[in-house]
Formats: sequence, structure tokens, C-alpha cells
Amino acid sequence: MRYRPPTVKLPMPAEKIEGHTVTFRPVRDGIDSEVSGVMQVIENPNGFNVNASYIVSQNPPLSRVYWFDQSEIDAIARSAAKEKRRILIIDDDRESTHLVKILLEKAGSYLVLEENDSTKAHQSAQNFRPDVILLDIMMPKTDGGEVAAQIEADAELQRTPIIFLTALVTEPETKIGLRIQGRRSLAKPINIPELINEIEKNLRAQKRVITVEVGKTPLLEREAIVDLARRANISMVAR
Repeated sequence: MRYRPPTVKLPMPAEKIEGHTVTFRPVRDGIDSEVSGVMQVIENPNGFNVNASYIVSQNPPLSRVYWFDQSEIDAIARSAAKEKRRILIIDDDRESTHLVKILLEKAGSYLVLEENDSTKAHQSAQNFRPDVILLDIMMPKTDGGEVAAQIEADAELQRTPIIFLTALVTEPETKIGLRIQGRRSLAKPINIPELINEIEKNLRAQKRVITVEVGKTPLLEREAIVDLARRANISMVAR
């Protein structure tokens, strides 16, 4: 008898889960430690099957697929809903950064940190661990290009999206896709709806990490893992 993964109803859009990384404890697989896996959503006639494949060992290479039940999906959704995305604004204009902070946080889904000293920008990014960085170009002492180079050279920050904010370009230029140092730029004064749209584009492009301790799911049979993984286009090593 083949294992049938739980069919669940999604309390949030599938794209909010699909491709994101979840950290969990697969204790029903006999593992009482945290593992991570990229979530995959499979639609079926009655709802959805949601899984994450995770590495059991590197040598020999061994992985398993964990199928989440309804209570676990609900816990993941609650965790994701509570999580605010971290935005770091680096700009020497204090009034401008404070206004952007107020307007972004008023939107309800962002936690914003202001940094008005560009010489401290890299350290602030290391401490704050932002999901997106908004970076002015023309700043005294250390300009935006130098700050971007520092962040790119940092192994723990180099994947953080950077959006340049600058008065050096016009809004029509930004609308046709003008980039500075290969990065998206927005013209000052900042159009907040346009800024939020750009932030969300960058967040969707990232692999988001959702951390939640889930319950216990039965250990999958080898045949079921191979069969379902093949159908879901999951690359894995069956146990």
C-alpha cells in the first residue's frame, strides 16, 4: 500500500509558500533536530500536497521528503504572517529616511532601520540582516557605490537585494529599466507605491526562510518517496 500524503487547504496563496525555505524538526522521521528544505506545493483535485525535501547525510548522500499536514501548514502560515520584512535605508538625508520609514512601516509588513552615516552602513547591515537595502548614491565620506561594494564582498550579505535611490536619474529613466551598477534604481523624490512594488519584486525573487517547529509526520516508505518525488520533479536520493 502506497503512502498518500496529506491533502491540505492553503491559508495563504501558494506563491507565498512555493520555493521558500522552511526550518523544522521531522521528529516522526526519527530526527529531533532542525533541518531545512525548500517547500514545494502540488495541487490535486481536492486541495494541495505540500512537501520539503531535506538532507539526512552528506556521506553517503541521503535525503528524505517530508509532507506537511494541515496543522503544520497552518503553523507555517501563522509564522509567515507575523514576520515583517526587514528594510535598511542608507541615506545621509535624515528627514527623507525618517519619512520613508514612517510610510513603509505604516504599510504594516515592514520593519525599517535608518542609517544616516554611510561609514557605518556595512556594520548596520551586518547587525540588522535586512531583506532589502535601500541605498542612496550621493553621500559624503563613503558613497553608495562603495557601500554596495562592501556588501557584495561580504559572504553573508552579498545576496541581499540593493535598490539605489538617487536624484541622478529621472522617473521616466527608471521606468524604462535604467540600472546603475547593474542594480535597479528609483528616482528621488521617492514614490512610495512604486518603492513598495520594487521591494516586493525583490522579496519574491529571494528564497524566503520560514522558521517554525512542526509536528510529527510518519516516515515515508521508500517506494512512495521515489514515486511522489518523481511526480513533483524533486531531485533527490531515495533512502
